[in-house]
Amino acid sequence: MTDLISRDKEFIWHPFTQHKTECEPIALSHAKDASLFDVDGNEIIDLISSWWTITHGHSHPAINDAMMAQANKMSHVMFSGFTHEPAVQIAESLSHHLGGNLSKVFFSDNGSTSVEVALKVAYQYWQNKGEAQRTNFIAFDGAYHGDTFGAMAVGKGSGFFTSFDELLCQVHTVPYGETWLGDNEVQSREDTAITALQKTIDQHGNTIAAIIMEPLFQGAGGMKFCRPEFVKRVVETARAAGILVIFDEIATGFGRTGSLFAHQQCDVKPDMICLSKGLTAGTLPLSVTVIDAHIFDAFLGDDFSKALAHGHSFTGNPLACSIANRSLALFEEEQTLERIKAIEASHQEFAQELLSHSKVKHVRVCGSLLAFDIDESDAAAEGTYKSETSLKLRDFFLAEGLNIRPLGPVVYLMPPYSITKDQLKQGYEGLLKGLELV
Repeated sequence: MTDLISRDKEFIWHPFTQHKTECEPIALSHAKDASLFDVDGNEIIDLISSWWTITHGHSHPAINDAMMAQANKMSHVMFSGFTHEPAVQIAESLSHHLGGNLSKVFFSDNGSTSVEVALKVAYQYWQNKGEAQRTNFIAFDGAYHGDTFGAMAVGKGSGFFTSFDELLCQVHTVPYGETWLGDNEVQSREDTAITALQKTIDQHGNTIAAIIMEPLFQGAGGMKFCRPEFVKRVVETARAAGILVIFDEIATGFGRTGSLFAHQQCDVKPDMICLSKGLTAGTLPLSVTVIDAHIFDAFLGDDFSKALAHGHSFTGNPLACSIANRSLALFEEEQTLERIKAIEASHQEFAQELLSHSKVKHVRVCGSLLAFDIDESDAAAEGTYKSETSLKLRDFFLAEGLNIRPLGPVVYLMPPYSITKDQLKQGYEGLLKGLELV
């Protein structure tokens, strides 16, 4: 392991890492189900699904078999001028599950690029429709939508991208109507957010191309939850002003909230939806932007001027598409949504213990996700990411054999759906031990 770490240190630049101060990475040898194993054979329970990507568990045999079968046929082909069964099949399946007119699927590589596609489509849609003044967007405080430039712009409310402010396009941010267990002020908070949204529309409505939202919970911005009623009010307010609605379900999709897609609990449909992470069960990079047919129609013309001049080298990769098809089928074969219900029930039971804990506030549960804030005044002052408290807890959890990475004062679990009751119990016990360090 020493040799591997030294080679890593010499050549690798890790994401979201301050290499001058952070400890060395852990060298892994393999992973299975809900567990990671380092080169010395130590087990680490992956309680955050490796940045929320792993759904059915690490190294699922059905996923691996699908990948190998496709590799023996065709690993990749350019997607301009060609097509293939795996891509058509996953597009058909996603359209079926999403329903309505969400029927045009644009493939890209990761969550950031799927958001970038949605923003570019929204912008050019209005250009093609003759409303060239619609060049701005609305996003929410605390939102995070990825690290490419358009995604950074609509994610500026997360606080991650202040170094790039001068390079970002115009985005109006409004409050997110967050809530938690035992919250008696949620209606007032939602009303304030909707009032702010309406005010922004009144002032800038004819310049707004689209609004983008993470339905039911915000991810990297702090695991903030909202009610389905709030999502519906946002959509109705935007639609009344003729503004396109984009749902970022990169983190919330594929069962995380208890339904296959979060917006299915909200009685609304977006004009576009961005999907990644769980799309391939965390096995290969792939994302899609699924777009309403009426938007697609605005890009049709007799020459290339109205076409979407956008693409990626690995668009529609057959290996990734084959895995996505197999993963989607597993939701029915393994009754995955029932597994998620069981995880949620365990979270709800543990949440009752957290509600009375002196160092915990704002406990929240949604599907496979459990989150809470550390009730410590210094934690908020340290920021929302890589704070001293979060790093101390992360390292403690790893020593306990748990992959849990707090977002500043926010601690959360989002395990693979293959996790066992005993592993969840171990995670809960580790959380309680960690709180004693605060």
